[in-house]
Amino acid sequence: MDNNSSDSLNLYAKVEDLLGVKEAAPSLYAHYLLFLNSVDFDTLLDVGCGSGDFLRQMQGALDIPKVKGIDLSPLMVAQTVEQGYDAECIDLCDLNGTYDVITAVFDMLNYLNKEQLKHFLNCVKEHLNEGGVFLCDINTLYGFKNVAVGSYIVDDEDRFLTVDSDFEKGEYISEFTLFEKEGKGKDRSFKKSQEIIKQYYHTVDDIVKLSGLELLVNDDVNLYELESADKKFLVLKNA
Repeated sequence: MDNNSSDSLNLYAKVEDLLGVKEAAPSLYAHYLLFLNSVDFDTLLDVGCGSGDFLRQMQGALDIPKVKGIDLSPLMVAQTVEQGYDAECIDLCDLNGTYDVITAVFDMLNYLNKEQLKHFLNCVKEHLNEGGVFLCDINTLYGFKNVAVGSYIVDDEDRFLTVDSDFEKGEYISEFTLFEKEGKGKDRSFKKSQEIIKQYYHTVDDIVKLSGLELLVNDDVNLYELESADKKFLVLKNA
């Protein structure tokens, strides 16, 4: 990922639970589950599997014969494995095998610039069985400008996190600063970590054109009860 190093991905993994992602996830997952419940399939690959929560919920609801997760963050992969699922720290393009369903959940595609997105979507097509489907969601322009921009501060007993974000010329740039408590008593100190994480705005037309797949579903998603949709849920088919 452009400017999103393994260090930045691991920092994100450390603080994901502080960002409200898990609270918003069920509303987004419902779109995936509703569609997957309407089709027959045997294998599912989740790209950018994170901590494995999506796989756990889909498997629990659908009893899929074979599921696998991949992620570029070793910390995330370890969490997925701890939940009992097959997971690997590998790039999709380096993975062997094909699947009936491939998913990329919670704006995973927005972490790729246009060049990377094209390469990634080519790899998605190569790893889809004939008639297979690719499910993903992307941030809308409204979502970037009205939901994500600004400053965010949160802390628990052991971590203090600040996120400062801006969106300009199709790029969303977030500076994450994390202070983690180390040690006990008088020896307690703070370890500081700081990383820049970028996201990029893509249209539905971009996804369709670059993927070479057939668009089946294009639904609005409003996770935060705002005036307009902050995400798009897409399903594309390898016809």
